[in-house]
Amino acid sequence: MTVSLTPALSQRARGTRPRCASFTLSAALIREVKTHLAHGGVIAYPTESCYGLGCDPRNYRAVRRLLKIKGRPQSKGLILIADRFSHLQRYVLPPTTEQRRLLDQTWPGPHTWLMPASRHTPHNLRGRHDSIAVRVTAHPGAASLCRAVGSALVSTSANRAGLKPLKTYAACAKAFGPSVLVVPGRIGTRKTPSTIQHLVSGKIIRK
Repeated sequence: MTVSLTPALSQRARGTRPRCASFTLSAALIREVKTHLAHGGVIAYPTESCYGLGCDPRNYRAVRRLLKIKGRPQSKGLILIADRFSHLQRYVLPPTTEQRRLLDQTWPGPHTWLMPASRHTPHNLRGRHDSIAVRVTAHPGAASLCRAVGSALVSTSANRAGLKPLKTYAACAKAFGPSVLVVPGRIGTRKTPSTIQHLVSGKIIRK
């Protein structure tokens, strides 16, 4: 039995359709990923421009484990991705009508917004900031993974701090070994990481 990872993409995805436009993951692997995440495990999975390291953002120990594997200071904060905004709402303050219009214009797609964090967002996710970086992904594999687990996922580039992001299953398996469950798939065609923009000020942090 297989589970299709080919949901329809919004027209607003704007050129981010990945090479993995059609592939499947077995139901057994989906169950393995869900169990792994539920026990505080870290996964690597394909995203728009590279493989990402992820875990359940609600699991404090899992986030600490991910930061240790990557060698990333907690103070920097992390990005959360989801297949829909409802999976991100617990981590952010409700957007205004105008802010929601901006979100709708860029999601799903490679645009990460820095939104004011809610009181439910722990410091190990937002770091030293009052905001949290969130994105509704247009990558069909990443979106379907979020849909399968029923929540947002942490998403940070799959690499040790200071090294180049990894872009294949084999590279992730070699780099992280048994400490990370690597999900097979292909990354998208985007050459650069997602744009990061502050929702309140409009300032672009990363193009």
